[in-house]
Amino acid sequence: MRIWIDLANSPHVPVFEPIIKNLEQRGHETVITARDFAQTLELAEIAQLDVVPVGQHGGQSSYGKAQAIAARGRALRSAAKPWRPDLAVSHNSYAHGLAARSMGIPYVTLMDYEHTPANHVSFRLAKRVFLPEAIPAGLVRKYGASTSKVTHFPGFKEQIYLDHLAVDLPAGRDALPFSVPSSAAVVVARPPADFAIYHRFENPLFDTWLDAVGSDPDVLVVLLPRTAEQRVRVLEMDLPSVVVPETAIPGPQLRAGADLVVSAGGSMNREAAVLGIPAYSLFAGELGAVDVELARLGRMALISSEDELDRVVVQRRSEPELLRNDGLVDFLVEAMLDSADKRELEKDSNAA
Repeated sequence: MRIWIDLANSPHVPVFEPIIKNLEQRGHETVITARDFAQTLELAEIAQLDVVPVGQHGGQSSYGKAQAIAARGRALRSAAKPWRPDLAVSHNSYAHGLAARSMGIPYVTLMDYEHTPANHVSFRLAKRVFLPEAIPAGLVRKYGASTSKVTHFPGFKEQIYLDHLAVDLPAGRDALPFSVPSSAAVVVARPPADFAIYHRFENPLFDTWLDAVGSDPDVLVVLLPRTAEQRVRVLEMDLPSVVVPETAIPGPQLRAGADLVVSAGGSMNREAAVLGIPAYSLFAGELGAVDVELARLGRMALISSEDELDRVVVQRRSEPELLRNDGLVDFLVEAMLDSADKRELEKDSNAA
């Protein structure tokens, strides 16, 4: 079977790397497209994934995003047509869903944030929607994910790859690709996804926190901007305790060497929480069920106002405890392959 995977954003690279390896070990062929956005292409190269670059991000306006999605859908269709895939799989790549549907290819998607409006696109196009168990099916029905479409998987998306990577990662600061003062607490930080469809508002919390710690000589903040504009803005702040890497660094490698993680987004905090590293979420949008669950487990602190910023404890950490989930990759791959059975898909459509 030939499975077409699309990587639309940098977190998709580590998610799909073990899935691709598992599929190929089972004798299936994978073909991979990737969007030139954030560090997606760089991380794919580091992971030694053979990808075909297709399309870019559409900018901050909703109109620009819609145009870019439609244009990339057409480009993906052209790129994939010679491959004749049997199944298309992505993590909510909207253009991928459009291209697959137009080609009559069964499309399945993973997703772990239930509040993004564009779920209306991918969930309605998908034949199967894979969600963490923390997200009840009832929360996504309004987006077109009928109960018959939804397949829940145990645990968290980040466990797909952290179970595998944690074994090979160097311990502690040896994982970092640069020297760190012995007395400094290392903070890996990520600003808000201010370009995203689900993030249409200002979030001053992150800048306020960064101003407070960015001149502390006992702190090293490794800041990972999402866009070139964010990089320029951070460098203009000229904070002596903040470094901005020049090249892409695999996220799990950074997290393994961090004492804590502070992010106004999702994936980075969830990775840290699964690894057992103190994680502080400054996300200003509607909280996802996954983050609420990780907070309930005591693995993530949710910071919602400036008055709560003193809860971010910047200090050297103790040995982390990985939240393991053996068998998750096998579970997902087998469910994905089942989704390629068109007779099953037709039965699901009739049931819906």
